Parts: sequence; C-alpha cells; structure tokens
Amino acid sequence: MTAATALQPDNIIAAEMRRVGQAAKDASKVLALADAPRKESALRAAAAAIRAQVQIILEANAKDMAAGAERNLSAAFMDRLQLTPDRVEAMAAGLEDVAVRKDPIGRMLDEWTRPNGLKISKISVPLGVIGIIYESRPNVTADAGGLCLKSGNAAILRGGSDSLHSSSAIADCLRIGLVEAGLPEDGIQLVQTRDRAAVGEMLRLHDLIDIIVPRGGRSLIERVMADSTIPVIAHLEGICHVYVDRAADPKMARDIVLNAKMRRTGICGAAETLLIDRAQAADQLPGIVDALVEARCEVRGDSEAQGIDERIVPATDADWETEYLDAIISVKVVDGVEGAVDHVNRHGTNHTDTIVTEDTETAEMFLSRIDSGIVMHNASTQFADGGEFGMGAEIGISTGKLHARGPVGADQLTSYKYIVRGGGQTRP
Repeated sequence: MTAATALQPDNIIAAEMRRVGQAAKDASKVLALADAPRKESALRAAAAAIRAQVQIILEANAKDMAAGAERNLSAAFMDRLQLTPDRVEAMAAGLEDVAVRKDPIGRMLDEWTRPNGLKISKISVPLGVIGIIYESRPNVTADAGGLCLKSGNAAILRGGSDSLHSSSAIADCLRIGLVEAGLPEDGIQLVQTRDRAAVGEMLRLHDLIDIIVPRGGRSLIERVMADSTIPVIAHLEGICHVYVDRAADPKMARDIVLNAKMRRTGICGAAETLLIDRAQAADQLPGIVDALVEARCEVRGDSEAQGIDERIVPATDADWETEYLDAIISVKVVDGVEGAVDHVNRHGTNHTDTIVTEDTETAEMFLSRIDSGIVMHNASTQFADGGEFGMGAEIGISTGKLHARGPVGADQLTSYKYIVRGGGQTRP
C-alpha cells in the first residue's frame, strides 16, 4: 500500500470510502466468528512483521518528520509524530500483550431462568465495524488495529495526514498478520488519502460503520460530533489537573507534578493545570516551581501564585481551558478541596484528575465528587493509559458517559446480545 497525496474529486473519494466501508463490513462478519487462537495468531504475526520491517517503518517516519520540519510543526507535535526503535518495539510488544489477554467475545455476562422455564443469557459480541479518526501519533495505528482485531471488529483507520507514510507502513504489518492467520486482509484498512473530504464521507457511512472513535484535538472532535451520522465514542481534550492538598507530602507532590507534566508533554494524560491549597501554597509551591523550571517548563499562574514565586508569569482566563501538550503549566491557588473540585468540574474535560494528599477523608471527597472518567489519588496523571491499566493498549480515553468511559480497550469495543433458550413455550 502506498500513501496517496493528491487531492481527488469528491465523487471519487465518496466511491472509494464506500468501497472501503463495504469491504470492512464483509470482513467484520468473518472476524466476529474468529476464535481466540486465530486472533492471537494474527496479532503475534503482526508484531513479528513490525519487528521485521522496523527499518521500513523508520524510513517512512523519516519522510513524515522531514515534511513536519518543513512545515515548522511544534516540538510537541514532532515528538508525537516521531518513531524510534524503542517506540516501534513498544508497538510490537503491545500487540503481543493484547494477543495473550482473555478473549472479550463470547463472554457470559449474565444468565437467569424465568418462571416459565425460558433460559436467558447475556453474551458479549463485537460492535462490528469501527472507524477511528486520529491525528499525528502513528502508534495509534497499531493500538487501534490490534484492539479492534482482538475484539472481533473490523477497523477503518483514518490517521493524520502528517503521519500517513508511518501509519501506512504499520498498517501493512497488521494486514500481514491477518493474512498469515487466514483472516480477511480488509479487517484492518487505512484510508490512503490526505484529502479531508474522506472524513466527511466516512461520517456518512452509517449503513456500513457501527461506531466512530475520534482521537485528537478539539476541532477534530467537534467536527466529528457535529457531522457524524454514526454513534461516537468521544475522546475530548485532556485538560488534566493535579491538586496539591494542604495535607500533601511535599516530596511526593513535587515528584507527581513534575512527572504528570513533563514525562511526556504531548500525550492526553499530561497535566495542564496545577491547583494548590491556599493553606500550604506559600510553603509547597516554590519547591514545585523549582522542579518545573529546572525541567524547562513555563509556569503561568494567577496573581496569588505570582505573589508567592516571581518566576510564575501571568495566566489568563483562557489558560484554565487550554490543552498545551507542551512544556507549559498553569497554576491556581484554591480554597482547599472544595475549591479544587469546583475548578476541575468547571474547567476540566472529564479526562483525568488527581489529588495529592495524606488525608484519606479529603481524598475520598475528591474521588467521589470529580466528574471525570479517571480520578486518582497520589498518582501521576500520566498513568491514564490503557497499557498502564492492564488493558494491553487503548484506542483512546472516552470522556463521554455512554457505552464506554475512561480507557477504551478490547473489552470496551464490545456490545452484547441476549440468547433465549426455550422448550416450546408460547406467550399467553
């Protein structure tokens, strides 16, 4: 497969997307019936292909990186785009991890017998065809394709135009895995055009695609949610918060804030706002700022935070609702856990938020009252990842409340059906 670059007439794109959708629909019928050993074999073969073609993948990524440099893309964006031998190996290892996990299909979710003798079972089944629209990070190609395969779904992947060469090379490996396991190659397809019209056509294929999963910035998510005729599992921005309580251990607070912000600034689980209890702000904030500044992080804050540490530059109202994905953090001094909860629920995106405190009662208040998909106590927000949750990988972090919430792994890419067994009963 080669990465298409030229813009095409809308009617050609519409026809191509319908062809892709129909091929996925046909493949989904086979994948839904594939047993666990065959799916595991396909995932292992895909991992082996990634390792065997690591140089091809890195050369493809070098083309994307060169094009990104020419366009003067930000350092944070380039970090998300870049593949290294270690990152390629992580993709292969991730597929193997998904491969060995328990098959999410055919699970008995519940069963009961009615007084009339009818035996009713609730069984997990695939969703069908899943369309994934994502930006920049080529490793999503492996994660999304692998999870869809594990859960018996066909996948249509529409990666960012900036990563098309990289994603194409990775998708080729996934398709090799399908073929080697005797499964339909079109179970995983990558849309081979940079033309944005393909996204619009994809969102209208409600007769062929069962679920859309967008993964990217606010503009992408808003467009998908506004235009899609297909149900959406939304992955909105990750405006993640760290709240340092008056009862926080100073060293733990410093370590967690630094890791949550700076381990990888370009991922959705990176902290963007630090909230600190007014009761201990003067004592705790300077040490935290020391660590951030030493790591070359710009610190913006409200007037009270600036009064505590002169290295903090002024924040604006927009900062509380900005996903930087860069070495920038905003700081606000709040009135205890009540103030922190109010700020997070007002400005957050229901993604991931954490409290640092040694006070169990305060922690429980934060955990129960924050309305986010992931809420943590004494842990970095960078753990907001399907792999770290023991899911092997994730297709995104769902910030909505319907169907799936938090990390969306293979188990979350399923639905269910009821099977009713009788012995000749008729309804009176």
